[in-house]
Amino acid sequence: MECESEVILDVNARALAGEQTSPRAKQFLMSRLTMALIAFTLFLATGVAVFLFSNAPVKVNLRHTLRQISNSRAAIHLEGKIKQQCVLTSVKWMNDVDQSHSQGGLELQNNEILIPRDGLYFVYSQASFRVSCSSRDADNITSKRMVHLSHTVKRCSSSFGNNNDKTILHSIRTACQNTASRDPDSVGSWFSAVYMGAVFHLKRGDRLKTVMEEKMLEKLEDEAGKTFFGVFAL
Repeated sequence: MECESEVILDVNARALAGEQTSPRAKQFLMSRLTMALIAFTLFLATGVAVFLFSNAPVKVNLRHTLRQISNSRAAIHLEGKIKQQCVLTSVKWMNDVDQSHSQGGLELQNNEILIPRDGLYFVYSQASFRVSCSSRDADNITSKRMVHLSHTVKRCSSSFGNNNDKTILHSIRTACQNTASRDPDSVGSWFSAVYMGAVFHLKRGDRLKTVMEEKMLEKLEDEAGKTFFGVFAL
């Protein structure tokens, strides 16, 4: 009996001791778990930071490369001028005056725009005119009642064969109607602009030029921004 009572007392004592230490064990486990979560969070944050910093130069370089590509896109804008040495069927185009510029391989050669590579291009041109709608010549008024303005852009390409010159843009506009006047200068002038533009698939080596009647050239306005011719790659 004495042995049995000792065993029972020993078991009870151990059980009591286990109950007394259980909260401490739980607190210890919670503390370890909290530390582990903090360590994992710090590790994850460090990994993200290293990834972002290691890729920052790539993003900067990519942005810089895209900016360079955008800046080097082929484009040309020419200003039209009236000069004595110009041919009688076209405006004299200039690439070194006012807002004219060129980049990306598009060039002005022999009063024509040279295409550097195959691709889609937007071609545009505007011609501004100052015309008089009054005349002392009654015969001229009878035979030609309306005053017409026109402007043409042509494409020259080896892909066309023998006929390597085709019209790609053409516009004609009626400016006014001729009237008889004893003093035409007192009536004043009419101002009108002919603009045109469209997208074309052009090939390397193609040349673009403008064509205008000689009588239209006499009425052309060549002040800055009034008459221009340009192309840019899409």
